[in-house]
Amino acid sequence: QVQLMESGGGSVQTGGSLRLSCTTSEYTENTYCMGWFRQAPGKEREGVAAIYTGGGSPYYADSVKGRFTISQDNAKNTLYLQMNSLKSNDTAMYYCAARELPCGYGDTFAGMEYWGQGIQVTVSS
Repeated sequence: QVQLMESGGGSVQTGGSLRLSCTTSEYTENTYCMGWFRQAPGKEREGVAAIYTGGGSPYYADSVKGRFTISQDNAKNTLYLQMNSLKSNDTAMYYCAARELPCGYGDTFAGMEYWGQGIQVTVSS
């Protein structure tokens, strides 16, 4: 079973940047669709970005295109989310997730099998 742990959250002012990291608990030779999700108070969880560890283009929600960048360092078993030009409505708990089905199969943000515990990101003016 894959265990995921997020880090790098915190508070930042509007227009600022943060980089989230998601580290897996152990080396795995399997490939995964790995994604970032967020959930704001009173709102449903939404997919933000995803990338397949086996290669290919990343996927982004429209709300973050051009501002967020997902990337991976397979040597470090780490997934990143670089968040720039942050807005107040980016405030949420952010989660790292993974599934074995490639990102391009069906709904990219559905069917995640493994989840991190989440990390808070707060953007204030």
